Parts: sequence; C-alpha cells; structure tokens
Amino acid sequence: MSWVDTRLKHLCVDTGQYGLNVSADQYSPSGVRLIRTSDISSDGSLSAPEDGVHVDVVVEPRHRLRPGDVLLSRSGTLGRSFLVPCEANGQTFAGFLIRFRPRSDVDPRFLYYATQSLPFQEVVHSEAVASTIQNFNAERYSNIALRAPEAAEQRRIADFLNAETARIDQLTLKRRQMRSLLALKRERVIESTLGLERARTTDCLVPLKYLVDGVTVGIVVTPAKWYVEAGGTPALRGLNVKPGFISTGDLVHISAEGHAENLKSRLNAGDVVVVRTGQAGAAAVVPAELDGVNCIDLIVVRPGRKISPRYLQYVLNSGYASARIAEHSVGSIQAHFNVGAMKQIPIPSIPRTEQDEIVRLLDIRVRSLDLLHRKLDLQEQLLTERRQALITAAVTGQFDVFTASGRNVTDGVTA
Repeated sequence: MSWVDTRLKHLCVDTGQYGLNVSADQYSPSGVRLIRTSDISSDGSLSAPEDGVHVDVVVEPRHRLRPGDVLLSRSGTLGRSFLVPCEANGQTFAGFLIRFRPRSDVDPRFLYYATQSLPFQEVVHSEAVASTIQNFNAERYSNIALRAPEAAEQRRIADFLNAETARIDQLTLKRRQMRSLLALKRERVIESTLGLERARTTDCLVPLKYLVDGVTVGIVVTPAKWYVEAGGTPALRGLNVKPGFISTGDLVHISAEGHAENLKSRLNAGDVVVVRTGQAGAAAVVPAELDGVNCIDLIVVRPGRKISPRYLQYVLNSGYASARIAEHSVGSIQAHFNVGAMKQIPIPSIPRTEQDEIVRLLDIRVRSLDLLHRKLDLQEQLLTERRQALITAAVTGQFDVFTASGRNVTDGVTA
C-alpha cells in the first residue's frame, strides 16, 4: 500500500470557492436553501430543512453544491467540516464557508474524514491563533498537508470509518439522552423537595423583597478606564455565574477608583448573585473568598435572617423561578432581567428551620444526580477523543483497516 504526501488543493478540482455574501435581510421564505455555519452541527450533520433559510436569487453554477463537496468553516466554528449529502444537491452556501470539490479519483468521504483528523485541525487552530484573527481563508486551507493512498484504499478507509464512527456516534447519542433524562429528574427532585406546588396552594408565596434585607444591582456601566490588566480589585461578571456555582478563574479587575465609586455593588459572603443578561436568572451564593469584591451587571440579593442563602439559590434556579424570570425578561437580542422584577418573584415563606432541612435533603439527593451527570460528561468527552484518534490513525495510514475490520476497534467503549 503506497501513500503520498500532498496538500488539500491537489486532491480537489480547485483551491476552494467562497460562499455567497448575503445578509439576513436578503433571506426569503422560498428559493434556494442557503447553508450557513450555524446549520452545521459539531457531529457534521445538517439542521432540519424547516430550520434553514433560503435566498431567492440567481445562483451561479460555482455556488451550487454537489453531493460529495466538502464545506469548511472559516470563521466562528473554525475548522468544522461538512460532507454535502445527496439531499443538498443544488443548494448554495454562505460566505463564511468554503467549498472544496474532490477530484474524480478522490473519495469524498476520505477527504471529509481527513479534514477532521488531529493534524489537520491542529494546523487550522495553531495558524489562526498565530495570526490573532479567527478567520481562515481558502488559500491557507488548500495548502494544508495531507497524506493519501490510492483510490481503492481511500474507499476501504471511508467504509471502515463510516461503520466505526457510526458506532461511536450511537454511544454518544445514548449518553446525551441519559443526560437529558437526568436533568429532567434533577429538576423534578428539586421542585418536589422545595414543595413549590404545595406553596402555591397554601398561599405562602410572598414577593422576594419582603423576605430579604435588600436587592440591588452591580456596576451597570463601567468606564473603560476602570479596567486594569493586573492588580486592582477583582470583579464578578455574569460569565462567572452558573446555576449554583461561581467560577473564580477568570475574574476581571477594576481600578481602585472604580472600586471606591461603587460601594453598593461590593459583595458580602452569603449574598446571592443573579445573572441579568444572557443566562438570565442563574443564581449562586457568594463564597467567603469573594467577600468584598465588586460585581458588574449582576443583581445582588442580601438574604438576611428570614431566608437561607442556599435555600434561595435552589429556589431561584428551579424551573418554577426560571419561568417567571423568562416571563419578565426584556430585550430582542438577549434576555435582560431587572431589579424591579426580581423583587416581585414569589418565594415560599416558610420557617428557617424548614428551609435548612430542605437544603440538607437537596444536597444529598442532587449530589448523586450531579455525580452521574459528570460521569456521562466524561464518557462523552472520551468518546469524542476516541473518535478523532480513530479517524486520525485511519487517514494517516497508522494501521491497515483491512486487517482492523475483523475486530472491534471500539473495544472498551461500553453501551
């Protein structure tokens, strides 16, 4: 079996074709479907036809897709590839995609898998980082080095990878389905343990403002001069806050002047911070190590004696509270939640001792579900790594797929 060192452009009929440069206001209810980067998922599949967009324009032959074409993303989801299926014949593609058309003696599936290999992806991302611009053009793609065997061997490799990656993809799908079921079970456990249904029927729900010492908001407009590269005072942002968790690894820093001018947005250990934009409503208790830091564009709830911070965190992250936050969020581009609406969220008014018991029970019940979720996350990550390692080994000739096809190369990956 002979392999040759080559480049992407030498396996294609040209050096790549950019897609149509059209804006969203040019989309049409009918016409030719326009495939965008957002229509291509990480597993290489295309979104459903009803989720696509169309353009009602004359599409030149060079912008018409054929089965077997390979699309590569040049911005955003950099390096993501897509093998055009028969059902996409005649469709067109957007400007942030580049079309590569394999030569007649090149198996399109082999070329597609080669673009997913680790060496190919490493070149894309390393060169993009080196240029400081997350944009990869056709010339750079077309000059990436590849190894390729004769056509018959390409077909064998593609057949082999079709079968083995399908097995891995099925295992990955099962784990995603299990994660979805776990998330649903977790929500139901929290709802039932909090007794929110009972609270609705017993009229013990009262606006949040009557149960806490105060509700305020962090720095909303921050002058650029307040940000500093090093030193200064740490400041918490919405990006740092997830439901029930605060990440302290990438805090921004503001100057002493900015810190001094914003006394009301300084955090105390035990405060509950709530995200206002993006993942609006995500809530977490401020840990001791963040006592005294500032916060930017976050709602700050100071619990006081009537309500447990951990109990409030569970309530605010429940589906019950999320629905009310979504109902009162505004903004056409992304959700935006304000202090006035936060103060009005109905919260169960129950004795502090009962709140503490609920938190104790939830910690036990949720911990086991979260452990299972993390295990599934790890398994999916390992499956993704196994998939790419298998593709890389096959398309670079590290093993003979003819002899490998008699055994299961996914041994050790359980269903």
